Amino acid sequence: MLMNAFRIAVTEIFRNLTRSMLTALGILIGVAAVIAMVGLGQGATAAIEGDLEAMGNNLIFVTPGVSQRGPSPRAQAPPLTVRDAEAIRQQVSHVVAVTPVANAAATLVYGDEEVDTTVNGGGLDWFAVADWEVVEGRKPTQGEMISGAAVCVLGDTVREALFGGEAALGAKIRVNKMSCEVIGLTEVKGTNTMGMEQDDFVFVPIATAHRRLLGNTDVSSILVSADHTSNIDSVTQETESLLRQRRNIASNTSDNFSVSDTREMAEMIRGITNILTAFLGAVAGVSLLVGGIGIMNIMLVSVTERTREIGIRMAIGALERDVLTQFLVEAGLLSAMGGGLGVAMGLLGSWGGAKLMDVPFVFNMPVTLGALAFSAVVGVVFGWYPARKAARMEPIDALRHT
Repeated sequence: MLMNAFRIAVTEIFRNLTRSMLTALGILIGVAAVIAMVGLGQGATAAIEGDLEAMGNNLIFVTPGVSQRGPSPRAQAPPLTVRDAEAIRQQVSHVVAVTPVANAAATLVYGDEEVDTTVNGGGLDWFAVADWEVVEGRKPTQGEMISGAAVCVLGDTVREALFGGEAALGAKIRVNKMSCEVIGLTEVKGTNTMGMEQDDFVFVPIATAHRRLLGNTDVSSILVSADHTSNIDSVTQETESLLRQRRNIASNTSDNFSVSDTREMAEMIRGITNILTAFLGAVAGVSLLVGGIGIMNIMLVSVTERTREIGIRMAIGALERDVLTQFLVEAGLLSAMGGGLGVAMGLLGSWGGAKLMDVPFVFNMPVTLGALAFSAVVGVVFGWYPARKAARMEPIDALRHT
């Protein structure tokens, strides 16, 4: 019986192929949109997690103030110091590298060229902890770090803006009012997934930043690298305990600093992207319901057009369930046809979007199969009323229809 119903359904669909394709278009768009949105969302998540992993799975951030919702007390919190970083290096176990960081906005000038950028003042460990490699020239020496020498290492964006194709090593540039010798150039990293230009900076020894640019000894953050991912929690706990002692925080008082790591950042970003992906998928799923209404409309038209055919079938012995099955199979086949084409279009759109956004293409088998199955279910559900209407016709009344 099912095979016969399937054969009749295929015949009817191809008899009015244009109308059938237009009917399935709503399902096609819905399935394609769901698959494309979910795929791009998961691709963006994977790309952001990759950027965080590139920063180092063992990286820990220490900042003054407390990260929280609402008004932040960060401005009232006492700043961190270089001595805090040294204390962490000497007293916290499982630490392989520590660097204080002092950031400042600056204008760099070379000849007639001028560029606004960010100055990163840090220790020698900054290159290892922040995962930067000097590909031309050298890093500052320990003596230059201690003395606060006027030397700097340029990111590629700054180098290109100031020097273009000229040689940069050994050149003297002006950083605000300070004359600085370019001693090194870092590798090119480009823009990350979050749209941040990673090469737009200049590095100077932190003593240089304090004495010649900032006029204070404040540290905006401390970067800590643990020796292994399994030791991140213990390093975090020891760091928190040490800083509470150094900052004279009473036992019944909250921290006035925060310690976080890349795992927490990845989890937060994953949560945000999952919510956005689910929301976009739900919005796209509305198209499936619209497509289902289109199927119901066309099936009602089909029942009206084939009333006499239905009467003839029932007059020669077709049962109510036979007619019901025939129209349900036809509705489900229409919907599945749209769903199948929607899967192909959705995967193609997800792949193309991933290329344009420069994120990984993610093929999610459960979502793909789920969207396809849901599209068939939508067809059956919305085809039920027309099929039931056809099955309950009186043969005599149907035969009188012209």
